[in-house]
Amino acid sequence: MMRISKKNEVYLILDDMTDATRQELTEFFTFEVPGFKFMPMYRSRMWDGKIRLFSPATGEIYVGLLQYIRGFCQKNGIDYILEEGVENERVIVRQVVRDFIRSLKPKSGGKSLKVRDYQIDAVHHGISRDRALLVSPTASGKSLIIYSLVRYYHMMGLKTLILVPTTSLVEQMYSDFEDYGWSSGTYCQKVYQGHSSRVEKDVVISTWQSIYKLPKKYFEQFGCVIGDEAHMFKAKSLTGIMTKLHQCRYRFGLTGTLDGTQTHQLVLEGLFGPVEKVTTTKKLIDNKSLADLKIKCIILKHENIRERMTYAEELQFLGEHERRNQFLAGLLMHLPGNTLCLYQLVEKHGKPLHEAVLKAQDEGYFDDKMRKIFFIYGKTSTTEREDIRSIVEGEKNSITIASYGTFSTGINIRNIHNIVLASPSKSRIRVLQSIGRGLRQGENKDSVLIFDIADDLTFRNQGNFTLNHFQERINIYNAEQFNYEISKVKLQ
Repeated sequence: MMRISKKNEVYLILDDMTDATRQELTEFFTFEVPGFKFMPMYRSRMWDGKIRLFSPATGEIYVGLLQYIRGFCQKNGIDYILEEGVENERVIVRQVVRDFIRSLKPKSGGKSLKVRDYQIDAVHHGISRDRALLVSPTASGKSLIIYSLVRYYHMMGLKTLILVPTTSLVEQMYSDFEDYGWSSGTYCQKVYQGHSSRVEKDVVISTWQSIYKLPKKYFEQFGCVIGDEAHMFKAKSLTGIMTKLHQCRYRFGLTGTLDGTQTHQLVLEGLFGPVEKVTTTKKLIDNKSLADLKIKCIILKHENIRERMTYAEELQFLGEHERRNQFLAGLLMHLPGNTLCLYQLVEKHGKPLHEAVLKAQDEGYFDDKMRKIFFIYGKTSTTEREDIRSIVEGEKNSITIASYGTFSTGINIRNIHNIVLASPSKSRIRVLQSIGRGLRQGENKDSVLIFDIADDLTFRNQGNFTLNHFQERINIYNAEQFNYEISKVKLQ
């Protein structure tokens, strides 16, 4: 009979099994990483492109994968016994959780904030099981879920570590907690470049880059860890942090979306716990909790394509294409309301597009010559990004041209009326996170308009990469039940 015991809060130990079962478990928990053939480690023959979640030598496997171990045993008729402490699930009355969250009296902008049922359900689910991977779409109020979890475990007398991917999100979460009505200065500290990593407050909000090299002893003081934008917890350094938290019982990951691959989901579930889908974008739009979403897809037909290009060549061609940038500039300037334009390559697209918009403004192609135009990329400081975010919240007709990396994930701007996806992408996470930037409701805002720009570079009836990526985005829209329309424009 297989025996399942807990080594620590990171790993289970599976033992007392036959060699055949051990081999079957190894195969069951071995997966090819999507796109591994294009990765340098594979190309240099230093890695076979597979990830192995079970170690046959030690019997170790992530605690969060218990449900899959059970499924394996049931499917193969293997008896097992759970040692004490393996399962943490317990009965907690939902009303108690609801009353606790309401007792916090959360506010937003000084006004009382209505706590939604699914937010209460998410917190209840998490604290009933000690760990969970909570999947809730962008603009659904994940920060309030995080805040409620933090306050609960603070009440329990535990120190909490909150991990986020960027310094902007450190600042944003710190200010969100203050906005909700808690004294961030009293209870929270920020850790990133220029800030001490020494724990002086009950809640540490940090980028993973700032602390991943710290020794295991540093992490032993935390009783709860929360990973925001958990879909980014794939890098070795991030999983290393989670492994160092070997005494940390309470673990929660929050994300707007997963990338759709089994490998990605299992790694995250292993680190944080089983997936719990909190709600969906479609439900939130239907019940008016989010802004109404309209997607206009524009396929630009390029004439006189003389050869089939590689993907990299297509990106450079499109980024530097003067007529395409003029078209985008015209679109940005004629859209009423605050507009966010997202691009991929800084030098080869972002800067030329920004210059095209400024030129059009200078030459008087639209009436509002005082319209504020912002340009954001990786080297834009955290302070400047926050300043721009604050300005846009108070504007009615601004244009922000930003790289996907800086604005597609985790930036909360309620006052966005239009989003232009100016660069091709097939990433489910990037597409949904980008759209989510505009779904928050605000004063005098109940809808958002998305412009999805695609490019037909067909040569001799052979399709092109970026057009294929557009089809992948259409598949995402269909899966999410988003409404969209497609039009075509000839680009000379």
